[in-house]
Amino acid sequence: MTKPKVFIDGHEGTTGLKIYSRLEKRPDLELVTIDRAKRKDIDERQRLMDMSDLVILCLPDKAAIEAACLPTNPNTRIIDASTAHRTAPGWIYGFPELGREQRNAIAEAKRVANPGCHATGIIALVRPLISAGILPSDYPLSITSLTGYSGGGKSIIAQYEDSSRPDALEAPRLYGLGMAHKHIREIVAISGLSLPPAFSPVICDHYSGMEIIIPLHRRLLKGGKGEILDALKSFYEGSIFIGVSDAPPEDGYLEANAFTDTNRMELIVTGSEDIIQLVARFDNLGKGASGAAVQNMNIMLGLPEDTGLI
Repeated sequence: MTKPKVFIDGHEGTTGLKIYSRLEKRPDLELVTIDRAKRKDIDERQRLMDMSDLVILCLPDKAAIEAACLPTNPNTRIIDASTAHRTAPGWIYGFPELGREQRNAIAEAKRVANPGCHATGIIALVRPLISAGILPSDYPLSITSLTGYSGGGKSIIAQYEDSSRPDALEAPRLYGLGMAHKHIREIVAISGLSLPPAFSPVICDHYSGMEIIIPLHRRLLKGGKGEILDALKSFYEGSIFIGVSDAPPEDGYLEANAFTDTNRMELIVTGSEDIIQLVARFDNLGKGASGAAVQNMNIMLGLPEDTGLI
C-alpha cells in the first residue's frame, strides 16, 4: 500500500518543528522534505506540494495565503496552521470534537484551518453551553488565558531562554491590551457568541501549557453547575482527547502546564453555586497547535485519529 506523502511548508518555526518531530518517525507516512537552500524557492515548494497528498502550512498569515494558492494538483489537500483561513469561505475549521458533522467535514475537506491555541480552549468550553441553551449567546464573557512562552514563536522563546533576560520576564505578563486579539474573530464565529468576549491573554515563564479561565454568574445562566457539567460531558462523550471533570486536584491548584507534550485537554467545572468557574487545560503546542494539526491530518488521510498522539 502506498504511503501518504506529507509536506510541511515552513517547518523551521515552532509549530512546524513540533509537527515535523511528531511525523518524522512514523512508518505509515512518507515525509516530503525540501532542501534548506530552496525553502523559499516558490517553484520548488510548488513542485513538492503537487507531489504530496497533504500539505501543512506553518507560515505567517500573508505567506500562508500565498502558499495556499501554489498547488496545481487538484488532489493536494492543505491544513493551514496560521490565522489566515480560520473564518475564510471554503475552509473547514479543524476542531473535530465539535461533533460528528464537523469530523466528517474535516475527513472530506480539501482545505482545513487549524484552530488558534487560545480559541481552542474557549470554544471547547463555550460552544457546548450555548448549544445546550445554558449560556446566552450575548453573555458578557470575561476570559483569562495563561500560556507558556513558546506560543510567542522563536523570537519570544529566545528572549525567555536568554541567560541575561530582564527581570520583567520572571513574572506573568499581560498582553493584547487593546482587547482585539487575533483569535477573537474565530472565537465568535465558531462558539456561537453574538458578542465578542473581553479577552485577557497572559504569557508566563514556563515553556508550554495553557489554561483558559471563564467565570460565570449563575443568575445570568439557564442552569447551574450540574447542568453545565452534564452538558459538557454529553457534548464530549466518546472523545479520545477531551475529558470533563468537577473534581479539582486535592491540593486546590490547577497548573497550566499539566498536559505538556500531549494532545489532551481537560475541562473542569469549579466555583460556587453563585459564581461558577470553567477551566480548560491543554498544551498550547499540542491540542493548541501541532497536536491538533496531526489529529486533523490523521482524519483527512483516513488513519486512526490518535495515531502518533498521546
